[in-house]
Order: sequence, then structure tokens, then C-alpha cells
Amino acid sequence: MSFLYLASQSPRRREILQQIGVSYQLINVDVAECKTPDESVIAYMERLAREKARAGLAAVKHAGLSPGPVLGADTLGLLNNTLLEKPRDEADAVSMLMSMSGREHLVYSAVCLVDDQQCIVRRSETSVRFRAFSEAEAREYWQTGEPADKAGAYGIQGLGGALVEHISGSYSGVVGLPIETLVPMLKEFELRLWQPGTETR
Repeated sequence: MSFLYLASQSPRRREILQQIGVSYQLINVDVAECKTPDESVIAYMERLAREKARAGLAAVKHAGLSPGPVLGADTLGLLNNTLLEKPRDEADAVSMLMSMSGREHLVYSAVCLVDDQQCIVRRSETSVRFRAFSEAEAREYWQTGEPADKAGAYGIQGLGGALVEHISGSYSGVVGLPIETLVPMLKEFELRLWQPGTETR
């Protein structure tokens, strides 16, 4: 089998699949992202990845598309057991960025591949250390527009990379899809790498 459905609208995840030459087709899903009070961050993230993949599989069947495995993923940041979510506004973004200045935070990514026969969920963990920076610099970064739709109020693959001093783990996992975790899963589903024309609409 050499074809994959991607249950995500993230351009970063599309770029990573294109980078490693995996043929895929986007499938739209709508999964509520709401953590229950007694749910750990890890369990929440893995559940979201699983629910996205399963919703994608249901959508593939409903649309009468050719069968194939569906990829769902979720990425979350954590600082002192506090979720680093998308900022509500400038004040929230600046507060979040300043809380990470000169410190380390964790980024977890969960990946799920599912078809009619199996469902595999795996995750990666990466430690990211920010250099120390001023509130004025955090506000200047906000003005670029990049932090507004990013969990943790930064994009490591974009302008926010200038805030990063060191990472330990998976760079692509911080972007949103850990290649090191994904590739062995693709092989379990007999999906091929390094293919031309990687996206089908």
C-alpha cells in the first residue's frame, strides 16, 4: 500500500509529509479539542490524535474514497504542568513568551495511524530552551503576526526560531509531526517514502 489520508489542515504537517515524499490526500475532520478535568496532558494529546484519525477514516468511508490508512496528529507544549495553548490576544502571547524566556519547556507530539485492521498511537517528547529576551522583544515578535495562531505563541520553523537556544529531541515534532516517530509507523502500514507528486486533491 502506498497512499495515505491526512486528517489535518496544518500546513506544517503537509510540508513534513512532502519533505519525506509520502503520497497523501487531505481529509477534513472536525474534532472538539477539550481536555477533561481528570485527563493528563499526555492522555489528552493521544486521544485527540486518535479521534482525528478515526474521524478521518469515517470520512473516507462516507465519501466512498479508496481505502487507505489515515494519519491524525496533535502537538502540545507544557511549562510547569501548564498547557501552552494558542494565545487569546497580545497580552496573553507576551505573558506566555515571557514565562518561557531563558527557560526550558516540553513539546509533546502524538501520531496515530488507523485503518480497518489496526490503530497505532505513538508520541515524541522534546525539550526546548529559549534564550533570555525582553518584553519589548516579545511584543516585537507578536507584531510580526506569527504567534497569533501558534500553540505556545511561537513557530520554531519560522521567525520564532530566533527565540530558541537549544532543543533536545525532535525538531519536526516541535513543528507538528515527528519524522523519527512517524517513519517506522508508515513502514508498518507499508506506506512508501520518497515518492514524486506527494499531494493529491
